[in-house]
Amino acid sequence: MKWILTLAAFFGLTGVMLGAFAAHGLKGKLENQLLAAFQTGVQYQLWHALALILLVLLYRQQPQPLLQWAAISMCSGVVLFSGSLYLLAITGMKWLGPITPLGGLAMILGWLLLLIAALRGGQI
Repeated sequence: MKWILTLAAFFGLTGVMLGAFAAHGLKGKLENQLLAAFQTGVQYQLWHALALILLVLLYRQQPQPLLQWAAISMCSGVVLFSGSLYLLAITGMKWLGPITPLGGLAMILGWLLLLIAALRGGQI
């Protein structure tokens, strides 16, 4: 799970940097709708960085494969969901739009796997 913690720290670091970039570098340069999409990507990235840290801590207490799968799913979700929103906002490439829901589904799957792991307790 060390690589998950590393990714969580990276997502947190870049989330703050991208949020500042949006607030100071993109404001007035992008349409409000595109700026809002970019900021949504930042918010979801930061929330999932925190969730990944939680998953690492939980895994250390109760090592369950479902927690690893939840983390992988959430990482994939951040890349697909937030990444597609960033690229869509900056480039205006509309074909990126269908990728965003796939990232959202990956995030949802990660939370579902965490729920299942919690209900199972220490069972594998």
